[in-house]
Amino acid sequence: MDETRCREIWERVRRMSSAGELEVTLAAGRSALTRFANNIIHQNVEEETAMLSVRAVIGRRTARATTNRFEEESLRRVVATAEALARVQAEDPDLLPLAEPAVYQDVNRFDAPTAEATPQFRAEQVRRAVDVAERSGLTAAGIYSTGDSVEAILNSRGLVAYHAQTRAEASITMMAPDSSGWAKANAVRAVEVDLERLAARAAGKAVASRAPLDLAPGPYTVVLEPAAVLDLIGFLVWDFSATAIRDQRSFLTERLGTQVFGPNITISDDAYHPLQAGAPFDGEGVPRQPVLLVENGVARNITYSRQAAQTAGVAPTGHGFPLPNEMGEAPLNIVVSGGEDSVEKMIASTERGILVTRLWYIREVDPYEKILTGMTRDGTFLIEDGQIRQGLRNFRFNQSMIELLNQVEMLGLSTRTAGEEAFEMVVPPLKARAFHFTEVTKF
Repeated sequence: MDETRCREIWERVRRMSSAGELEVTLAAGRSALTRFANNIIHQNVEEETAMLSVRAVIGRRTARATTNRFEEESLRRVVATAEALARVQAEDPDLLPLAEPAVYQDVNRFDAPTAEATPQFRAEQVRRAVDVAERSGLTAAGIYSTGDSVEAILNSRGLVAYHAQTRAEASITMMAPDSSGWAKANAVRAVEVDLERLAARAAGKAVASRAPLDLAPGPYTVVLEPAAVLDLIGFLVWDFSATAIRDQRSFLTERLGTQVFGPNITISDDAYHPLQAGAPFDGEGVPRQPVLLVENGVARNITYSRQAAQTAGVAPTGHGFPLPNEMGEAPLNIVVSGGEDSVEKMIASTERGILVTRLWYIREVDPYEKILTGMTRDGTFLIEDGQIRQGLRNFRFNQSMIELLNQVEMLGLSTRTAGEEAFEMVVPPLKARAFHFTEVTKF
């Protein structure tokens, strides 16, 4: 599905339409996955997908229909469906004409060796991870995936937006009878995902946390590794949205322009950061703009779709989702500015605290104070007198993100980070005081 093929499909669809305006979104890709457990590969699968979504605009009415079939009859059917649905919609007084053609900043996020990775290549990488597990007397489980994808948006005003990229991802869990360790990474290029290194890190966590200690819950100084930071920050980003503030479902309602976090917290959205991935345009084909969301703890800016920007009398930031939708917009290329303190330095500076590898099963308790609950997992450790003393049984926590980000004492180097509860971001490890652990779990 190269750009020429996308243009050919667009021309076929355009000729079939009688709508006033027409927009086509195309997405295609190939994803291959090697899964392993009990120190052996037990599954290898590969999937190729392609999708065509047609949005018709008739007056101030719009609707969308989608298909994964590209023969002539299916194309006619999806166009007719989109137009029929549009005609029965209520008029949207805020609906804008389709986006105009734009110039996009070049981002090279396609790597041929990653796109061409074979099952044999993935198996060899997994073998190296399993070797680490066996040398450590542990049981390894996880995944290693590679793939490539394209997305394109074309419309009747002449807009053509096209992006191709590759992706490699590995997640490894090491299990001992009473402990576990975990590591995960993804990148545009497979060569940047080192399974042996990830396996060594996960194995080290599992070995060091054997015979875990029960520690009474309460407020503790914490050192949060990047994966833990990522999955917490993920609950904030959807609130930096003009539509969310309009609907009063954002914690920034009546807080924009105020000091919400500590002065050492700066958060941006930047699709062009060298550690980021994704397209340089949003769901309508508007170029993505870097946005300074939080500057030294002050909530400075939010993101705007075209529709939200028109209402506010400002320029769109290129963060809108495909229309029609209820979410409006959100920043999806988060960069949290870090510092120069390593995790080791954070540990060394802590008299008594807890090191957290990652969090899971996180849920929002209070959307306006951003109180989250969840559990630690796969490597929770007691810090005493500047050293890791022992593994701990995992905790449940209840913690306000506003409070947490006002209590950060140290920040490390920001890195591209993958977790389980949020999309990938560039975030640092951090040390903060008085993190609220409420209950000890059984493992």
